[in-house]
This record gives sequence, C-alpha cells and structure tokens, in this order.
Amino acid sequence: MAPPEPEVFDVVIFGASGFTGKYVIREALKFLSPDSPLRSLAVAGRSRDRVDAALRWAAAPAAPPEGVAILVADASDPASLAALASRARVVLSCAGPFRLHGHAVAAACAAAGADCLDISGEPEFMERVEAELHEPAAKSGSLIVSACGFDSVPAELGFLFHSRQWEPPSAPVTVEAYVSLQSTKRIVGNIGTYESAVLGVANAGQLQALRRSRPRRPRPNIPGPPPPKGSLIEGQNSLGMWAMKLPSADTVVVKRTLSTVTEYPEGLPGAEETPEYTEHRKNFWSSVKPAHFGVKIASRSLMILVRFLITGLFIGLLANFSFGRSLLLKYPEFFSAGMFSRAGPTEEEVKSASFKMWFVGHGYTDAAQASERGSKLDKEVITKVSGPEVGYDTTPIILVQCALVVLSQRGNLPKGGVYTPGAVFGPTDLQQRLQENKLSFDVHVTRSM
Repeated sequence: MAPPEPEVFDVVIFGASGFTGKYVIREALKFLSPDSPLRSLAVAGRSRDRVDAALRWAAAPAAPPEGVAILVADASDPASLAALASRARVVLSCAGPFRLHGHAVAAACAAAGADCLDISGEPEFMERVEAELHEPAAKSGSLIVSACGFDSVPAELGFLFHSRQWEPPSAPVTVEAYVSLQSTKRIVGNIGTYESAVLGVANAGQLQALRRSRPRRPRPNIPGPPPPKGSLIEGQNSLGMWAMKLPSADTVVVKRTLSTVTEYPEGLPGAEETPEYTEHRKNFWSSVKPAHFGVKIASRSLMILVRFLITGLFIGLLANFSFGRSLLLKYPEFFSAGMFSRAGPTEEEVKSASFKMWFVGHGYTDAAQASERGSKLDKEVITKVSGPEVGYDTTPIILVQCALVVLSQRGNLPKGGVYTPGAVFGPTDLQQRLQENKLSFDVHVTRSM
C-alpha cells in the first residue's frame, strides 16, 4: 500500500511533461531521499497521462519512487494553480514561454506564500513579475526568483566570481561574457528559448513601456568611462575567437543584481539568518565590484556566428507581424538554420554538448587611476564557467540545486519578494554545489596590459 500523500510537498515541478520539465524530474529524483532537504516531491501539468509518462521516462530504467505524486494544474486555470501552490514549499516553474504561462504560476505562489523558482530568460516577464508581485510576495513570505537555469545563473555567479578576483586596490571597468557552445554532434537549442525570443521581439514595446512606468533603478558606481559600443562582429584577441553581441537576458539580470546591491550594499538580509551567515553575507558583498557588463556569443568558426545572425535577422524582420510570427513558430528549424527543432535533441546530442562562458575583464591596477586624465585600463582578468549541455543538463542541475539551497537554508534568504538569482544566492554555497555537479569555475589569467 502506497504511503499517504503529504499535505505539503517540499517541491512541486510544474510543466513537468515539457521538454525541460522531464529532465528536471530526472535531476530532482537524484536528491529525493529521507536524508535530503528534498524529502517529498510532486510533478504537475495539464495532462495526468503526459506527466505520468514524463515521470516514468525520468525514473527509467527503474520504476518511479513511491510517494511521488502527480497533480493536475493548468496555467489558464487559477483555481488549479492556487491548489497546487497551497501544497508546495517550493514550486519549480518550467512551463514556457513564460510570458504566456509563467505569471499566473508566480501569482499563485505569491498569494499562497510558496517559494517559486523558474527558468525564464524573458526580461519582460521577469520585470513585470517584479513590478506586479514583489509587494504581495514580500507580505506573504513568498520568495520568487526567475532565471534559475542556464539563463542566468552561470552569468550571475560567473560575474560575481570574476569580480571577486580583482583584489583592492584594483577594480574592473568592463566585463564581457563570451558564450561558446560546443558539441561533438550537432547543437540543437531549446525550442522554448526560440519561442521566447520570437515573442520577446514581438512585444519589445511592452517592455520599454514597463520600464518607462517604473522608478529608475539605482546605478552602481563604476570607475572610468563606459566602454564604446564596438562592432557587431569582432575577433576576440584574448580568446582567439570570433564573437557577436548577443541580446541576452543575462545582461539584464546581472545589471538588476548590481542595482539591488547598490541599493543594499550589504546584500539582502535573511528572514532568520544566523549571526555567522550575516557576517559572511556582508563580507561577500563587500568583495564584489561592479562593472559594465555585456554578453557575446563566441566561436572559432565564423559560420556558426553567421547562423546566429541569420536567425536573429529572421526574427527581427518577421516577429512584429502576425503572419510572420506564425511562420517563425511553425518552422523553427528552417528559420534558425537548424539550430532549433520542435523534436528537440536526442539523448546522444544532449550528452555530447557542453558550454564555456569566458569572462574577460578590463580595469585598473589601482582604482584611483580612473580619476586621472588620460589614464588607460592596465589590467586584464579572464575567468571561465563551464559545464554540460545548456538546456537539458545544466538548466535542471542549476534549478534543482537552487531548490535545495532554498529548502536547506531558507532562514538565511530574504523573507519574501521578487529578486534575481545573484542577489539571493550569491553569498550561499550554490557555486560550491554546482561545482560538485558538473559545473566548474576557474581563473584563467590575471595580467597587466
């Protein structure tokens, strides 16, 4: 006889039958144990049969563990989401595009006081959730954190790791992240990422209107002048790669974190944090130095960048028209030059893929030089974050580790509200956890220019 279902589950995975959701289930099952912070788990989606099939796929070749419950909930049915959120300590929201399906989930969690982590890389969704749900979440004690996947934790923790390599009196002025996707087979991107990009371009005006309607964010004090815009495609001498500017959520999320830390220089205090963690948090943020940040896609092959450029041109030209959007969404493989497919990657393609994110920082050996007329940047620091395939391996790893931090260290985290992953998880042991689960953080070089 199966044990009775708990009234409240430690984690509920919503969107569990989707492309990424089933991989999140598989990752979560590795840590489901009476001795783990994750002792009870439920998986949820619109179709019980599809969620059950995803659970069986994730558990194979074994049978699904006893006690993993299947809940039925639909993003278009607020009552079902309210029931789901009332039974969760932490909801892992995996159903994208998030501008269509994510807000209702976050709102249900804010109302119920459940914590919510999602894997969105959509700036308009993330900033709208912050604008509309921060106060209700803060009152109910619901901690809502978007971008808890490849978007944007490697960029967030990678930037913080890089920043802390600049020991006083040195200081960075610019940090550029160069993302290199690699595979021994073909690279197949997450179809949800492609759909989000199409809808993001189509609704760019809404994001600009939202930003104009909100108070201006505090800006960090960065020494020296802002960097020049530069060309669209460049040869990156430090890495020996071609690089192209990437309109990435990572840039937006890192800048939001730096804005939060400008407003709260000692970081966000925990709801019931220990004195030891309070001291650690303050020391951590005192060692972080802000810098101008941007993201570029990088490759030793110029043709790979051309494929990204073609995809961007198609989306830019067609996404603003209804017929164009329908074509983009119906034929992703054609309009992305084969980089995105509704069929998704095979297991072999996932296993063969990996990423490297290089952080190239330029600054001053002594920050006081910034005030001197004619002073030039004279120091370079290069660090690297690397890991497995981004959408179906790295993203589930990060999301589940974020959930384990929340479950095991909740008192050290803010009581509630809507924040970025860097602002919440920066001082925690999340980086160490990721290093124990296939990701690495390395210092590549520190040198004078």
